[in-house]
Amino acid sequence: MSPKYAIATTSPTIGGVRPHQPGQAVFRAILPDETDWNPFAAFPPAVRLAVVVGNPSQEEPYTIRVKVPSGVKLMPHRHPEDRIYTVISGVFYIGLGDEFDGEKLEAYPPGAVIILPGNTSHFHWAKSGEYITQVTAIGPLGLEYINAKDDPRNSERKI
Repeated sequence: MSPKYAIATTSPTIGGVRPHQPGQAVFRAILPDETDWNPFAAFPPAVRLAVVVGNPSQEEPYTIRVKVPSGVKLMPHRHPEDRIYTVISGVFYIGLGDEFDGEKLEAYPPGAVIILPGNTSHFHWAKSGEYITQVTAIGPLGLEYINAKDDPRNSERKI
């Protein structure tokens, strides 16, 4: 199955500096204030994504960060790639299934690592405040909503 959506990036940068690439033989540290947060069409408008390592639109390892403001829900969706989530800050609420069900949410604190196999239907909720997760996977990144009406790419965004 090919991904329904892949990130299109041109010369990704963090703080004006190209992020570290897999196989790059240079020691590099990326500090929090160098994180370049951007909107992502497949997420609700308030959610931000930052590319940390690699190019998620390519067939290669990548690391991204996702920042979700308090109260925002990401409705049931799935990714074709296996993913490893690390909770950076806040509490990450995730539930499994094709329908959003607050009773199925599990809360994970900073430092928790969640392994999500590819094509696993799941949903998120910033139930108790903003959270930031770091996602590591092998691209290309894909994201398909279970219900097309939940996909922000299918709605008219008013500016």
